[in-house]
Amino acid sequence: MALEMKVPSPGESITEVEIAQWLVEDGDYVEKDQAIAEIDSDKATLELPAEASGVITRKAEEGDAVAVGEVVCLIDTEAEKPGNSEGDSKKEESKKDSDKAEAKTEEPSKPSTQSQEQDKKTYATGSPSPSAKKIMDEKGVDAKDVKGTGRDGRITKDDAVKATPSMGTPGQGSRGSERKKLSMLRRKVAERLVSAKNETAMLTTFNEVDMSAIFELRKKYKENFKEKHGVSLGFMSFFTLAVVRALDLYPDVNSMIDGDYKVTYDYKDISIAVSGPKGLMVPVIRNAENLSFRGVEEEVKRLALRARDGKITVDEMTGGTFTISNGGVFGSMLSTPIINPPQSGILGMHNIVERPIAKDGAIAVAPIMYVALSYDHRIIDGKESVGFLVAIKEALESPEELLMDNDVKKALEL
Repeated sequence: MALEMKVPSPGESITEVEIAQWLVEDGDYVEKDQAIAEIDSDKATLELPAEASGVITRKAEEGDAVAVGEVVCLIDTEAEKPGNSEGDSKKEESKKDSDKAEAKTEEPSKPSTQSQEQDKKTYATGSPSPSAKKIMDEKGVDAKDVKGTGRDGRITKDDAVKATPSMGTPGQGSRGSERKKLSMLRRKVAERLVSAKNETAMLTTFNEVDMSAIFELRKKYKENFKEKHGVSLGFMSFFTLAVVRALDLYPDVNSMIDGDYKVTYDYKDISIAVSGPKGLMVPVIRNAENLSFRGVEEEVKRLALRARDGKITVDEMTGGTFTISNGGVFGSMLSTPIINPPQSGILGMHNIVERPIAKDGAIAVAPIMYVALSYDHRIIDGKESVGFLVAIKEALESPEELLMDNDVKKALEL
């Protein structure tokens, strides 16, 4: 019996997917629930598990766009699972004996007279003629890098000229290229980024944050925090809760444009940009306003692991109201992050570097991070954008007072 494997619906509003990669070949025996292919939608890459055990016959090729509900392969459920029978073993042994016999009858090849002549070396081999030496000296070419074509391998004037490429002449290294179709997910990301640049009045404002207070808190409490909760006390919980506070103070940043209307949300679903095996993914921390430091760190870890393992779902990546992007983990000092439509704002975190700053009337060295807020100027004015970023700076520089209500142990649930 041939079972028809059809493309399941990866999520609402998705009508077709693309076969990104087959993980099995035609005629392979597959087990039930074994991943047989990776499929790309415009929002995520998902694995396609076999619905039954049997021998597979592929109906779609890699790169094909397949509608949801369309047949991608057949599985012969009546086919027997291949095994190492006695007959198979005898055939394998017979083949090995035959290969050995053929190997014994082969005679070593003898070098040709032409090869022997080419291998002949004399005092002239690799030595340039006077005219060739002059050219090589002028061009700074070493004799060992030139193959002579003259008698007994002598380097001629023509060899020297050819061995000195002029500016713009291709060298002897590889000049190959590869043409590969972008995945559906990557194409959709590109489309959305271009759309954000073309259809929004995007502007970016910058500030700097002294991370000393957070460094001190993490140094003092991170071991106890990890021991009790099983997750690290990272920077994302401080930034996420600082964003939640700033969104309360400046609700326009938590709004979106829908035609001629402005939609403002009373909840904070924070999208976090993470790097996955198929590129950038943006899972969402739901109702971040209800989470503690522990809750944020647990959710960040859960979503990051799911993205890394390719298990993230479409539902986990849709519906955010504001985005945080951390380019600092890759060493970025400063950037202008692009808005994640239809959202109106995105916060860019960057690397932390010790820099000299003025503190209490004196020069001090402190761990400084540059932060950037890109926003849609159609809906967010300069006053709100700057005030929002200043509110984040204040919360990060005074976390004990503004994020922990002056009770660190209670805030960290220690």
